[in-house]
Amino acid sequence: MMDMKNILYPTDFSEHSLAALPLALDLAQRYGAQLHCLHVVDSEHELLLQGGYVAPLVASYPLDKAELRKSASEHLDRFVAEHIPSSHPALTQAVTLGKPFEEIIRYCRQESIDLIVLGTHGHSALASMLLGSVAEKVTRKAPCAVLTVRHPQHRFEAP
Repeated sequence: MMDMKNILYPTDFSEHSLAALPLALDLAQRYGAQLHCLHVVDSEHELLLQGGYVAPLVASYPLDKAELRKSASEHLDRFVAEHIPSSHPALTQAVTLGKPFEEIIRYCRQESIDLIVLGTHGHSALASMLLGSVAEKVTRKAPCAVLTVRHPQHRFEAP
């Protein structure tokens, strides 16, 4: 049986990523594992909008990375307070800046993560072609097991 000491739950605060949280919490509880809750701010190519959705920057202007990190940390604190029971014994919160899939992989290696539990997104065919899927890239490149969770209301539509 696999020994799980560290489980990573990456979140972009969207409904789709939230769908994976109950499973991440349950697995961490069952295995007595440390749950790592990670949020990655893509400060180079995307701007985080309210509700966890992202859009490409239309104007090029310098972003204050310290302010982005502070704002994202505050958002993560609120997210954890609202969605993760205070009785959960082993929780680590982290915010990084960079390309989401690269930062998730880097964090896994740095923290010796045994399992990643993340939600999938229902991108249109065009959005997937242009943006790619963070879940897909993480699944292909992760140094550990990856469990993806699809939002229960997301319907599969054949291309």
